[in-house]
Amino acid sequence: MATTAAAPPQTRDTAAPRRPGATRRPVHRTFYLFLVPSLVLFTLAITLPAIMGVTLSFTDSVGFGEFDFVGLTNYVAMVSDPAILSSYGFTIGFALVTVLVVNLVAFLLAVLLTSKIRAKVALRAVFVLPMVISGIIIAYVFGFLFSNTLPRFGQAIGFEPLASSLLANEDLAWLTIVFVTAWQAIPSALLIYIAGILSIPGEVYEAASMDGASARRRLVSITLPLVAGYVVINLVIGFKNFLNAYDIIVGLTNGGPGTATRSVAMTIFSGFTGGDYAYQMANATIFFLIAVVLAGIQLRATRGRSGI
Repeated sequence: MATTAAAPPQTRDTAAPRRPGATRRPVHRTFYLFLVPSLVLFTLAITLPAIMGVTLSFTDSVGFGEFDFVGLTNYVAMVSDPAILSSYGFTIGFALVTVLVVNLVAFLLAVLLTSKIRAKVALRAVFVLPMVISGIIIAYVFGFLFSNTLPRFGQAIGFEPLASSLLANEDLAWLTIVFVTAWQAIPSALLIYIAGILSIPGEVYEAASMDGASARRRLVSITLPLVAGYVVINLVIGFKNFLNAYDIIVGLTNGGPGTATRSVAMTIFSGFTGGDYAYQMANATIFFLIAVVLAGIQLRATRGRSGI
């Protein structure tokens, strides 16, 4: 008598994969309930204050009491305000210089720390320490060095440019801010570059070495092209972050000498307590729009980039 083999029972693990376009299972309402606290806090702490700030930028409010709507008066006044224009000029120039310094140094360090050297893992840990220290603490420490230690050293060796505090020099104070900001920002860019370099297959370098390519040639023709996406990401993210410079500038120069190193963020905050609340709200609105544009550029630059 012929017998037939019983078909093996199907389990959930062997279920066919979901076809493209197939209907997805509905999300249980419990998951949406977990979003409610975050949405409420975000609305109360971010959305509502932002809407109120934009609304008040069209008024003559000083931050409390009665106010009248003045239309675009605050925005028009910003165009010819030398304090506003100088703060934007300093902030943009500072951000451009700093982002170039940070990415150049971080890339060179990443190449060094991914090469065949001893204790490179320990060195990576050392180089990333500045990113975990508060910016205001870093600023106070370097402020003491620039105001006391470095001038004494300059006087001891008879080097006149260093004999006085760089923080009091209207032409050189911005360099100290670039140096300290870069010192803290290099580790984060360094980690991204290390991830990019380590993602390059070793066979590529081996093939180039067999063809007689020098270390410099491999760097220019292999490493740089293959980490170009990481370079773009670091440039965009760094520039956007440096536009918001505040704590290090406050700790080093407090915007001085005079207003030579006053950033846009410092100008906005000073207006909140100086009776220019609505005026600086207009400034903050413009600054917010600039940040939105940069965020859009950042999303386009990071879209499709893997390995980070």
